[in-house]
Amino acid sequence: MSANAAEADLLGEDLLALSALPSRDGAGERRLRAVEQTLPARRPRLMYGLVAVAGALAIAGAQIGMSILTTQSSYELKTLTSQQRSVDWQKQMLEDDVAGLSSPQYLAANAAALGMVTGQAPNYLRLSDGEVVGTGKAAVSTSSVQALKKAGVANALVSGLPLVTDPDSSLSAGVAADATIVVDTATPPAIADGLPTPTTH
Repeated sequence: MSANAAEADLLGEDLLALSALPSRDGAGERRLRAVEQTLPARRPRLMYGLVAVAGALAIAGAQIGMSILTTQSSYELKTLTSQQRSVDWQKQMLEDDVAGLSSPQYLAANAAALGMVTGQAPNYLRLSDGEVVGTGKAAVSTSSVQALKKAGVANALVSGLPLVTDPDSSLSAGVAADATIVVDTATPPAIADGLPTPTTH
């Protein structure tokens, strides 16, 4: 009987809870009524869509413009780099020409072509009284240095450069016959499987 009593208590509590709920007889019910004014017209959402599309197109156009400018700049940079390389080569060639023209061999050959001779004994001029100190002998026309007839070392920088007094002759034509130039024509071995290993004992 205790189970039946527990069920009755639960039913009683449910009835009390239901009686506490508001009744639907019209006191707590919401009623529909007519509106006196019409609501203001809402802005069409099409305008927002057009603004969004226009903004996306503007961003895409800006990105395309930046891409075009970047590409154009890279082409200009490549052209300027090529020009810089060409100018560097020309500068190097001019520096080689200047080095050849200022080499002691070329200067000695031009001095000999102009009639200068190498002095054997040094002479000095004292500025205080104008006296010549030294042997005071004139230089002889024969010299131990024969710049026009024999160049001690072949110089590729002055090869083919004409002399001052005679444009048809050059220093390379005056290189002695016994001066041999050794040119190494051996090419390095082809590298197929890494660097070649030298043979050792």
